Amino acid sequence: MNARRLALPAALAALLLAGCAHPPSHVRANAQLTPDTAVTRDLTNLPAPRGKIAVAVYGIRDQTGQYKPSPDSSFSTAVTQGASSMLIRALQDSGWFVPVERENLQNLLTERKIVRALETPQLPDAPAVQIPPLLAASVLIEGGIVAYESNVRTGGVGARFLGIGMSTQYRVDQVTVNLRTVDIRAGQILQSVSTTKTIYSYELHPSVFKFVNVKDLAEFEAGTTRNEPTQLCVNEAIEAGVAHLVVQGIQAGNWALKDDKELANPVLRRYLDQAQAQRAAVRAPAPASAVAAVAAVAAVAADAADAGVAAHVAAANPGSPQ
Repeated sequence: MNARRLALPAALAALLLAGCAHPPSHVRANAQLTPDTAVTRDLTNLPAPRGKIAVAVYGIRDQTGQYKPSPDSSFSTAVTQGASSMLIRALQDSGWFVPVERENLQNLLTERKIVRALETPQLPDAPAVQIPPLLAASVLIEGGIVAYESNVRTGGVGARFLGIGMSTQYRVDQVTVNLRTVDIRAGQILQSVSTTKTIYSYELHPSVFKFVNVKDLAEFEAGTTRNEPTQLCVNEAIEAGVAHLVVQGIQAGNWALKDDKELANPVLRRYLDQAQAQRAAVRAPAPASAVAAVAAVAAVAADAADAGVAAHVAAANPGSPQ
């Protein structure tokens, strides 16, 4: 009888666990367009330019040198290698630029040669096949993914009361993208911006550990993890870089708005305020305490240097008075 009494709760527990251990309801979803970010909406809401700018992008390289940590992979990179495609889409979304094909230019030239070769054996009355000339770019955009820092900040917290508890952990990574515009006529760098995007990851872990009676123990664990996709964070950093390039170019007079009244556009003003706030923070004078500390360190260093010079002179001239 005791064995039967123990077997019934065990069977119920097994059925309960089997019912909980099912796959997520959204284990499969159809392909969809990449979701827009807040910066994507900023790009599409920028005021219209006086004239669109033809730009060339030869490649936005991964300059981080970072690979995924083992045992995940020793050969897979930590960031996407498709930054050039992300930049071209951001340039189109802004409405300020006309990207021209340069990354795979050889493929384009090959197709144009094929079209020209088809022109030769034409009938006398057939219309000639006209190929328009390639569009020349006036601005070149260079740059790359310059940094990827893992575990910039980590932490967690947990609590347990009477065997029932909850714990959470989080991690913050960081990716930095640098973009610059170059005038192809003189090679002058017009603007250069660096944008940084944080990548958040967190884990929630509830648990129950409780004796239901003297001999029987009930234990329950669950967990969920959320990781921001790295490629979407890189995409957002690139989009922010394009928005800042547009705003800095307007401010420097490299390109102009279709309507000067659009300088009051809220999206434009927000990016202008960000750039001005950053410059003001860099140019702000150091606090008096910090200046005093630097002066004290400099004085100590100068005294040490003078003492070293005096010792060197005394060693070189033993008979000289001290």
